Parts: sequence; structure tokens; C-alpha cells
Amino acid sequence: MGVADLADYPWDAVAPYAERARTHPDGIVDLSIGSPVDPTPQLVRDALAAATDAHAYPQTVGTPPLREAIAQWFARRRGVPDLGAAHVLPTIGSKELVALLPTLLDLGPGDVVVHPRVAYPTYEVGARVAGATPFAGDDPAQWPEGTRLIWLNSPGNPDGRVWDATALRAARDRARELGAVLAGDECYAELGWDAPWDAEPIPSVLDPRVTGGDLTGILSVYSLSKQSNLAGYRAAFVAGDRALIARLVTARKHLGLMLPAPVQQAMAVALGDDTHVAAQKERYRRRRSVLRSALEQAGFRVDRSEAGLYLWVTEGRDAWESLGRLADLGILGGPGVFYGPAAPQHVRLSLTASDERIDAAVARLAAVR
Repeated sequence: MGVADLADYPWDAVAPYAERARTHPDGIVDLSIGSPVDPTPQLVRDALAAATDAHAYPQTVGTPPLREAIAQWFARRRGVPDLGAAHVLPTIGSKELVALLPTLLDLGPGDVVVHPRVAYPTYEVGARVAGATPFAGDDPAQWPEGTRLIWLNSPGNPDGRVWDATALRAARDRARELGAVLAGDECYAELGWDAPWDAEPIPSVLDPRVTGGDLTGILSVYSLSKQSNLAGYRAAFVAGDRALIARLVTARKHLGLMLPAPVQQAMAVALGDDTHVAAQKERYRRRRSVLRSALEQAGFRVDRSEAGLYLWVTEGRDAWESLGRLADLGILGGPGVFYGPAAPQHVRLSLTASDERIDAAVARLAAVR
């Protein structure tokens, strides 16, 4: 299978519901895609502006200050010490890496790529583009022979599931039995809400409690899109097994895919500042609190959602029917079926709307309670 064989982009099917929501007298409340709406921090914008004299090609592996900032961030925020420059690599976005990783690891026919049962669809797309076979499964015991890449997503998109260190360790053990690369997509790790993740850091797949100090065969993928409102910068990175990182560097030398130099400078500054991350989290915390309460009072059940950027809700009916009912209130969500056949009655609602729009959604839900 190649790129030309991909199915139509699933979000196109939501367009009629978006049009329906836009007819609301007070306008649409778009909680569908999850694109940040809050300003990019000024210190990051200043760093980008100061680096715009970028006349030379950017460094393939990333600038030394950026690679050091990534390693320091892992130690400070994720409890992962002792990463060096050879363990980290900045990337153009995280979605791009998720889609390309099976190809960059030379997977193909006969190889299996495992991903969560309820999952961001790009895991499956990346497997199919490489000619590999996607397999949806959350239980390590069920991961089949022939598996060469295992995607974990913690916190999960769309359901907010968090894998604790014990569960991650079990996944690592199974990956090693299979001879598979274990890749953790951890882009929402700063957004923990429910106990215990309201008080302790969400563990990384690179956490020493998981790895035992051995990073062989393990990668962590992270993005600054959500924690720092840098979705438009395509600012992300991968870290872990230095041999795997070296393979990705070799591929990049041939293919390009280098991150623009001004973005690298902005990333280094963003990674060194925790204040703006905390401020953004508080914005999301407030939005989540009022929206969750309104949804529950309107008859929706919120499942999982203990972390991340979404509320994963159901009212016990077909997701498309719920999507229509919400659209009649001027609220647009995403149907669970986009994330696999295991979620036919769920809707994903993003926290990425302004306070004013979230409050509008809350008022509309209260009116039909």
C-alpha cells in the first residue's frame, strides 16, 4: 500500500455536522480537532524572531543547545536522567514521525505494528504506508509474533488513559520477547488531572522504573504543540535508544526532514521555561472542570479522561447521533469511530477552545438539561 491508496481523510465526514453547528445563533463551539487557540508565549516568539537570520542549512541532528535542552527537560520534567546528545533528535512534528517511523525503521510486508484499540489513526496509517500489518491491542499478552513496532499512547488520544510504570514495564518486557521497538507517544504528559496524576508526574516509557537503565529498543516521542501552544511551529522530538536514534539520523541525512533553525532556537527556549507550561495547564484545568460538569449534568458519562486534552464521553447511543445532538446546540465534537471500531458510542471533545466558547457550550448544555 502506498500514500495514493489511503482512504479519504475521515474528518471530511464531520463537515455536515460543522455546518449544522454554525447555524446556531451564537455561532459554533468547535471542540473537534484539538488545535490550540491560546497565544504562543512571548519569550518563545522573541526567540524565534531573534533567530531569523537563518542563511545556512539547519543542523541535521539539531543544535547542541536544543539537544541539551531536550535532555535537561527529560531529567527535570519526566524523571529520565543521563540522556546525552546521542539519545535525542528534534523532529518536524510528532504526527509526521508517527506516520513515518515504520518506514524509517524499514518495516514492510510480514511485519506487525501494534497500536492501542482506541487510537489516533496515524499509527495504522503509518503501518499501512510501510506495507506492514496494523494490530489493535492493549494487552501485551495478545501482541502477536512478528510484531516489530509497538505504539503506546500515554496519556491516550482520545481516551486519556495513562499507563503507570508497572504497566509500562510489562509492555517493555513483552516488546523484548518479540524483538520489537517500543515507542511511547507521550505528547500530553504534562496534562494530568485525576489522582494520582494530579499530584505526580505521568511516567515516560524511558523512566528508569520501566527500563531498568537499559534504553535498548525504546523510544519516546514528544511535542510542544499542546504544552507550549507551538502547533504551528511543528516542534517535536524523539529520544531513547542511541542506536535507533542513529538510524533515524542516517535516514535524515539522506531524506532531509531537518527542523528549521529558528524553530530549533525557539524550542530550546520553550523547553527551558516551566512557567508558561504551568499557566497553560491551569487554563485547560478550568475549561475541563466546567465542561465536564455540564456534560455530566446533561446526561453524558465521561470515561477515563484522567489526563490529556480531551473528554471522552458517551450518552449510550450511536456516536453519530450524539454528534448530531451536539451540533444542534452549536457544539462540534469528533465521533469515536474515527479512533477504531471499539468506540461506536463515544464522542471526543477537545479543551482547545477559548474560555468564552467553553462557557457558551456550558450554557447551551445547561439549557437542555
